[in-house]
Amino acid sequence: MKAIEIASYGAPEMLREAERSAPVAGAGELLIRVAASGVNRPDVLQRMGHYPVPPGASDLPGLEVAGEIVAGDEAALREAGLRVGDRVCALVAGGGYAELCVAPVAQCLPVPKGWSDIEAASLPETFFTVWSNVFDRGRLQQGETLLIQGGTSGIGVTAIQLGKALGATVIATAGSDEKCEACKRLGADHAINYRSSDFVEEVKRLTAGKGVDVILDMVAGDYVAREIDCLADDGRLVIIAVQGGVKSGFNAGQVLRRRLTITGSTLRPRPVAFKGAIAKALREKVWPLLESGAVRPVIHSTFAAGGEPTGASRAHALMESNQHIGKIVLTW
Repeated sequence: MKAIEIASYGAPEMLREAERSAPVAGAGELLIRVAASGVNRPDVLQRMGHYPVPPGASDLPGLEVAGEIVAGDEAALREAGLRVGDRVCALVAGGGYAELCVAPVAQCLPVPKGWSDIEAASLPETFFTVWSNVFDRGRLQQGETLLIQGGTSGIGVTAIQLGKALGATVIATAGSDEKCEACKRLGADHAINYRSSDFVEEVKRLTAGKGVDVILDMVAGDYVAREIDCLADDGRLVIIAVQGGVKSGFNAGQVLRRRLTITGSTLRPRPVAFKGAIAKALREKVWPLLESGAVRPVIHSTFAAGGEPTGASRAHALMESNQHIGKIVLTW
């Protein structure tokens, strides 16, 4: 099979097309003929040598795919209501940048009715992440207010749409007026240009001084202290990336006095059973929103994966430029 491998850690050009042996599905797994692969920030970090591959996972980058089931554990497929020939999208721990990819059956979901494989490939990583962090760890409830740092990222556009669809007021930050307008078109009630405004002051103004109930943070670093100032009493700050650095200084007294929660998680190393539980929740609570059109795909660009230079290299360069709004997808 054709695949995109990391020749050595470094720039996007280190993503090279290669021939690899086809993987074989084991117990509880299925094999997907990949039509499209989502591109995510962790792929960039892995390419740069900053995101180690979990034990037992493929060394190939790629955490989400969509395509056709071509083989698999028959009993596991039957239990999941799937069969060879079905179109699915899947969350994987690696190996998504390839024409064939093995995935745990529990981490697969049917392609939503009316969605293309390209659109479906944009779903798993961001939807699993947002559900696990905003709704499970962050416990966002109907009627509460959610602040999303980076509203036009793949995670951001997912969080905006899910937050609104499930009854929250949504505030998003972005780095330009154009991106702020895109956030509003996606359903955000308010969008803050963090380059021209102080998001802490704006959040306080927009909430009449109360603050927000949940913050989804991909920055960390010195944002943490400012985000604590943005939280309402009993508020929850959920950190899912550390683009601004791993060290944070903040007023711990506020955490005590106002009963704040600071939490975070990474999804990739979690066990199949944990991810399978998220998949079940998505199938029940979110897939109807996708099929009704209440939540829609936001695809910024697609690239044919191979070539010279590879489409994967160009996709990573685009992601690093931060010029995209929504998802970047590779096709096979």
